Amino acid sequence: MEKIAFVMQLKAGCEAEYEKRHDEIWPELVEELKAAGIEDYSIYLHPETLQLFAVLKRRKNHTMDELPQKAIMQKWWSHMADIMETDPGNSPKIIQLQRVFHLD
Repeated sequence: MEKIAFVMQLKAGCEAEYEKRHDEIWPELVEELKAAGIEDYSIYLHPETLQLFAVLKRRKNHTMDELPQKAIMQKWWSHMADIMETDPGNSPKIIQLQRVFHLD
């Protein structure tokens, strides 16, 4: 398994709505994420900057790079676009993070 981390940006005042939407995540989206090889996926909120810190594990033979072409992923991004910063096409603006320390 490979672990990756990235940050996204939530819009001000949308903290509760972001959490609510993830509490109600669509089962078909969860299935698609798991089918792509994603496991142990968590998102944390920095309360002052509203940055969303995400960390997940993915299989070495993952197909995560194909997710943007999936209809369910595009539908989710459209559903979330009003409460977070996005790129054209509604994908969240993501900054990949580089691991500088790890302890098992």
